[in-house]
Amino acid sequence: MTRILGRRMACGTWIMAILCASSSPLSAAEVSLPTQFQWRSSGPLLTARDVDGWRWHAVKDPSIVRHNDRWHLFTTVRGTDRSHAIMYCSFGDWSVAETAPRRILPMHAGYFCAPQVFWFTPHRKWYLICQASDPAWGEPAYRAAFSTTEKIEAPDSWSPLSPLFTPERGEKIGLDFWVICDDARAHLFSTTNDGRMWRRETTLADFPRGWSRPVLALHDDVFEASHTYRLVGTSQYLTIIEAQGGHGWRYYKAYVADRLDGAWQPLTATRDNAFAALNNVRQSTGRWTDSISHGELLRHGVDERLEVDPANLRLLYQGVSDADRAGKQYGDIPWRLGLLEPEAP
Repeated sequence: MTRILGRRMACGTWIMAILCASSSPLSAAEVSLPTQFQWRSSGPLLTARDVDGWRWHAVKDPSIVRHNDRWHLFTTVRGTDRSHAIMYCSFGDWSVAETAPRRILPMHAGYFCAPQVFWFTPHRKWYLICQASDPAWGEPAYRAAFSTTEKIEAPDSWSPLSPLFTPERGEKIGLDFWVICDDARAHLFSTTNDGRMWRRETTLADFPRGWSRPVLALHDDVFEASHTYRLVGTSQYLTIIEAQGGHGWRYYKAYVADRLDGAWQPLTATRDNAFAALNNVRQSTGRWTDSISHGELLRHGVDERLEVDPANLRLLYQGVSDADRAGKQYGDIPWRLGLLEPEAP
C-alpha cells in the first residue's frame, strides 16, 4: 500500500512523493518536499487591542496548537506602558479569532516574549518556552525560560517562569528559543542575528535541565526565528528561518536534515527561491503586508516531536506594510497575524 505526500500546486511546483507504508521511519532520500512554494495569504486575522488594562500596538511571534477542537494561540504583544508580554487566546475557527477573549499570561510580571508551546509526553504537562528577563536571575539579562501547566485552556494555571539553563561565561545565548525532541533527546535551537543557528541538547530524562554547551548548527544568510519540525511519518526534519532583504523586508528560508544533530541542507534558501516571500505569496484580500516574518507552522499534533504534514503546510505569521512601519522604531511596529496556505491550482 502506498500513499502520496504533497499536492500539486500552481505552475507544477510540487514534487509528488510516493511513500511506501512501512513500520520503520523513512530516510530523507525517500521523501520529497517541494523545491518551490506558492502560497496565498489571508488578510489580517489578529490585530492588537487593549488587554487586561494594558494598551498594545503589536501582536507577533505566534505559537499555536490544535487541542480538543480548538486553537490555542500564544503570542508576543508589545506596548508602551509594558514593552513585552505573552498573550493567550482560544477559538474554534479562524473566522472568530479576532473577537476571541484574550488574556495576558500572569506567570511573569516583567519582560517575556517569543513563546513556543507543546505537550511534553514524559511529564504529561504542557510546556511554554520563551525569552525572558528577571533581575533575580542575574546576568545575562535575557535568556531562555520555561513554564508548565496541565491545562492549556487555563491561563492562570501556568507556573512562574524559571530559567531553562544558566549559561557559562562566553556562551552564545541567542534568542527565539525553540525545543524539539527525538526519541532520546531534547534539542534547543536559537539564533544570534548574525547568520548563525545554535543547538543545545539534553536527554529526555533530564529535560528541562541538563543542557549541553551550544554548538553551531547552521551558518548562512539568515537572521532569526528558526523553527524546526519533524515531517510526519518520516525521520526527516524541516527548519524554517527568517531572513532579511529579499522580496519584502522579512522572508523565510527552509532547510532539511535527517537528524536534529545533523547537517542542514538548503531546500528553498535563496532570495529568489524562498520558502515564503512576497514573490511567492498572493495576498487574496489585498496587499496588507510587505513582510513574511516570525511564524509557526500549524502542527499535525501537539507533542514534543513537533510534527507537521508535508502535504498540508500552513504558516501563521506576523506581517506589516512598509507604510505602517515607516519612521517607527522596531518596538513600535504594528504587527498583525495572517495565515499562509498552499496556493491551489
